[in-house]
Amino acid sequence: MKRIAILGSTGSIGTQTLDVVRNNSDMKVTAVSAYRSTDLLEKQIREFAPEIAVLYDEAAAKDLKSRVSDTETKVLSGMDGLVELASMENSDILVTAVVGMIGIRPTLAGIAAGKDIALANKETLVTAGHLVMKSAQEHHVQILPVDSEHSAIFQCLHGEDRGSIHRLLITASGGPFRGMKTEQLSRMTPEDALKHPTWSMGRKITIDSATLVNKGLEVMEAHWLFGVTLDQIQVVVQPQSIIHSMVEFEDGAVMAQLGSPDMRLPIQYALCYPERRYLPGKRLDFETLTGIEIDRPDMETFRGLPMAIEAAKTGGSMPTVFNAANEEAVGLFLDHRIGFLDIYRIIQESMDRAGVIPDPGLDDILAVEKDTREFVRSHYGN
Repeated sequence: MKRIAILGSTGSIGTQTLDVVRNNSDMKVTAVSAYRSTDLLEKQIREFAPEIAVLYDEAAAKDLKSRVSDTETKVLSGMDGLVELASMENSDILVTAVVGMIGIRPTLAGIAAGKDIALANKETLVTAGHLVMKSAQEHHVQILPVDSEHSAIFQCLHGEDRGSIHRLLITASGGPFRGMKTEQLSRMTPEDALKHPTWSMGRKITIDSATLVNKGLEVMEAHWLFGVTLDQIQVVVQPQSIIHSMVEFEDGAVMAQLGSPDMRLPIQYALCYPERRYLPGKRLDFETLTGIEIDRPDMETFRGLPMAIEAAKTGGSMPTVFNAANEEAVGLFLDHRIGFLDIYRIIQESMDRAGVIPDPGLDDILAVEKDTREFVRSHYGN
């Protein structure tokens, strides 16, 4: 029986993880968590009977505890609750499906407790990749990527010598605004940005897809996951979301992972690795597929990608500044308090003002995050 604890069970990745569990009788959910989604978490508790449930919001956790008092599920709250969930004895793998830097501490706690990590939280590696990968090596745990792009690369590298990698080719759909220029982007609303053409994702990640920030975060993540330099990573646009990413090897061979855009595939692959299992759903039909389009990303218009690469090459604490500024800016945009192009302006101004800590520890990372968020809120949040 594979025992699964989930950080962020009410979000897009979390709910699809539960779909995978429903289709596999040898999987057991032992813990679930959310920020404050009380109603949905209660439903999950009653369906899956986990040992632990965590609501980060303390008032919501108090309400949930009252609601599920007839069950045996232990209800916890706050960061202490997430850390206890992550390191609980009765789990084999921790699915980190929360969005944002809130995932760093519990992910490190899970690694220290010897749990394999099914990683869907980009920010953990973006801001603390040097800490996470070192700890994973020390504690002999696997970091199994759940992002479709990194899962695709991971699948292409199965059985291969990683020293033979020449280049990683990370694909991007181009988002809902592909082909637009800066003047057009200035008129785009949150509602426009949330209309992703191929993927069904959470709100924050969908906005990141529209700005290409998401692809920049994935470049940083791939650098840590696969031990390649930033110059060995190239982003290509593949609008149909059929090719999920590719690996070019030293001999010129290119391996790609293809499939329908369904996040349950990389989730199930991580949970069952190295086994492959049947997954119900839509399949690629090569009799009707007439072509696969490939294009270059427009890095002059969609500045999220080049700014992310700049932050990654600067290194140290700069990726934390980039990520925290983006999270705050996306929140302001979703609240209709800034325009779409202001996201880029806020990120750039946050990076321009920031000093760099060359080799930040966890406390340094969290302090830089706090400082950056306070800067954005004080200058743009009113």
